[in-house]
Amino acid sequence: MDLEVLPALTIPTSELNWRFSRSSGPGGQHVNTSDSRVELSWNVANSAALSDSQRLMLLTRLERRLIDGVITVTASERRSQLRNREIALAKLSDLVAEALAPEAAPRRATKPTRASNRRRLAAKEQRAATKQQRKRPSAE
Repeated sequence: MDLEVLPALTIPTSELNWRFSRSSGPGGQHVNTSDSRVELSWNVANSAALSDSQRLMLLTRLERRLIDGVITVTASERRSQLRNREIALAKLSDLVAEALAPEAAPRRATKPTRASNRRRLAAKEQRAATKQQRKRPSAE
């Protein structure tokens, strides 16, 4: 079954590489004998599922996570290898979808309004007056 990341991007199963190992997470009596930890790898640099623009975007945005153009996610949260496989697929899908999302519009700097400035200063004066009231009377 192929991994649908976005409507415009589906990763074929043939491009996904799985590795299984013993998990250090929760287990039970069979924890030392079952390979429930999952590593899912996908070669971004050589993927046929990506357009050139998508590939460039992924390679630049995921640069820190890539090793030789390959992205790897791991899952060992569950005792079941099947559940960990599903979690790894979801992690990869979320990671790629987030990297392909358009950038947010840049924030435009704004000034506080005159009324909000007045309210802030009035609240500061009120707080200062309250604290002044708590002082011991001076012996003058």
